[in-house]
Amino acid sequence: MKQRIKTRHIILGVMCLMYFIAYIDRVNISVAGPLIRQEMGLTSAQLGLVFSAFAYPYAVMQILGGWLSDKFGPKKVLICLSVIWGVATLLTGFAGSVLTLVLLRFALGVGEGGAFPTATRAFTYWMPVAERGFAQGVTHSFARLGGAVTPPIVLAIIATHGWREAFFVLGAISIAWTLLYAFVFKNSPDEHKRVTPEEMTEIGYSRGECQRAAKAATPWRRLFKRMWLVTFVDFCYGWSLWVYLTWLPSYLKDSRGFDLKQLALFTALPLMAGVVGDTLGGVLSDRIFKHTGNLRLARGAILFVGLAGSLVFIVPMIFTADAVNAVVLLSLSFFFLELTNAVLWSLPLDIAGKFAGTAGGMMNTGFGLAGMISPVAFGYLIEMTGSYTLPFMISAGLLGVGALASLFINPLRTIDSPDDHKPRGFRRHGHGHALP
Repeated sequence: MKQRIKTRHIILGVMCLMYFIAYIDRVNISVAGPLIRQEMGLTSAQLGLVFSAFAYPYAVMQILGGWLSDKFGPKKVLICLSVIWGVATLLTGFAGSVLTLVLLRFALGVGEGGAFPTATRAFTYWMPVAERGFAQGVTHSFARLGGAVTPPIVLAIIATHGWREAFFVLGAISIAWTLLYAFVFKNSPDEHKRVTPEEMTEIGYSRGECQRAAKAATPWRRLFKRMWLVTFVDFCYGWSLWVYLTWLPSYLKDSRGFDLKQLALFTALPLMAGVVGDTLGGVLSDRIFKHTGNLRLARGAILFVGLAGSLVFIVPMIFTADAVNAVVLLSLSFFFLELTNAVLWSLPLDIAGKFAGTAGGMMNTGFGLAGMISPVAFGYLIEMTGSYTLPFMISAGLLGVGALASLFINPLRTIDSPDDHKPRGFRRHGHGHALP
C-alpha cells in the first residue's frame, strides 16, 4: 500500500517554494545591478543605496509582521505580504530612475519583511519539536538555492531579452505562488480536512490551541529579555550574509576580473554551498538533540562552529591572489555561515512557542538592521579605499564577536521560565511539549 504523504510535509514543501521565490526576488537586483548601474549612470554609493532600500522596511516589518501573524493567523498575513512583494518585483521592470528603484525596493522590503517571521509562526503548530531544526534548515536551504540560481536565471533572461523582462517574469511567479499558498495552507492542523488524528498526535497539537493563543496578551518585556542576544548574533550573521546577497557579483567582476559568463557560475558556487549548509545545520541540530536531550547543546554548538568556521575561511580569502581560490574560500566561508541559519530560526520556536511570530520578528530585526548598514557601508568603504579589503575585514570581525556571543544563548530560558529560573530536569516547551 502506498504511504500517504503527511499534510505537514506538503505544507513544508509549499513554504520551501516561498523561501525559494522570495530570495530570487531579493537577490535579483544585485545580479542586474551592474547593468542597471551602467544604463542609469549610478555611482557605487547610489547602487548601495538601492541595495539597502529593501532593508529599512524589512527591519521594521519583522516584529510587526510576526505580531500580526500571532494575532490574525499566518494565512491572511502572508497572502497580503506576498502580493505586495510580487507586485513590487514586477513593477521594478518599469523603473527609470534611482528614486523609482529605491521606492520599489522599499515596497519589496515591506512585503518580504514580515514573511519569514510569519512562516516561522506557521510552523509553531505544524512542526513537532524534533523536526523544527530540519524544517527551518530545509526552507532556508531553498532560500539559498533561490539565491544560487538567481544569477544564471536572471542573466539568461537579460541575455535574450533584457534586465527589465527579468523582473516581469519573477514578479508574475511570485503572484502565482500566492494563489497556491491560499489554496493549500491552513493556520492549524485542526482546520485542515486532510490531517488525520494520528498526524495530529505526531505533531503534538491540541484542538483549539491556535485560537486560544491568538487571544493571549503578548509578553513584550519577557520576549525582549529572552531574545535580545539572539537578535545581536543574528545581526553579526546578517552583516556577512548581506555582503553575499548584494556585493558578491560586483566583487567578483571588479576585484577578481570575472566576465559576465563566468559571473553566472562563480556567483552561484558560494550560494550553493550555503544550500548544503542550511539543511545540514538543521539536521545536525535535531540529531544532537535526539541523541543527547540537551537543547542548549544542540543549538549552541552549531551556532558557534558555524560562525567561527566562517571566520576561519573568510580571512585567507581576503588576501589570496588567485581568483579561483578566492571563490573556493568564499564558498567554504558561506557554507559554515549558513550552518547557523536553521538554528537561529529555531530559537524563536524554542523560546517563545505560541509567540514565535513576534519572537522571530525580534530575532530577524538584527538581520534587517545589518541590511540597512552593511550594503551602504560596503559601497562607501570601497569608494573611500578603492579596495574590498577593509569591508571584508569588518565582516570577519563581526563573525568573531557573534561566535563568542552565541556561547551565552540558552533556549531553555523560555518565556514561561521565571527570570531567575535555571531549568533542570523536565520542562514545558513551546506550546505544551515536555522535553528532558
